[in-house]
Amino acid sequence: MSKILVVDDDTDVVESVRFVLEKDGHEVFEANNRPDGMAQVAAVSPDLIILDVMMEFQDDGIAMAQDLRRQGFTKPILMLTSVGKATGLTFGKDDDVVPVDDFQEKPVLPATLRDKVRALLARSEG
Repeated sequence: MSKILVVDDDTDVVESVRFVLEKDGHEVFEANNRPDGMAQVAAVSPDLIILDVMMEFQDDGIAMAQDLRRQGFTKPILMLTSVGKATGLTFGKDDDVVPVDDFQEKPVLPATLRDKVRALLARSEG
């Protein structure tokens, strides 16, 4: 199946996502911060990235998505975040500021995660 990179500083989130996606046959790679995430993108060339917004810095995920797009990364990025619940702010896709393909609030139900991953992978293949 697909190679999926999960970049999140919460190891419980990473393990939960890994469990769900490996059950579906995906190969899951992980990173716990932006620099390691960028290194993993170069090393494994993932088909999809699941990315947290707030890691070491409040906008690490957004900055990483911007860097990836500037470098020509065109595969889907799913922003998995609890920013809305923590701050009351809402985020949405914005090609310049938040260049991701979809957003999902944490916690996410396994079925919702599977559906989003399948849809994003299907869109990028089609």
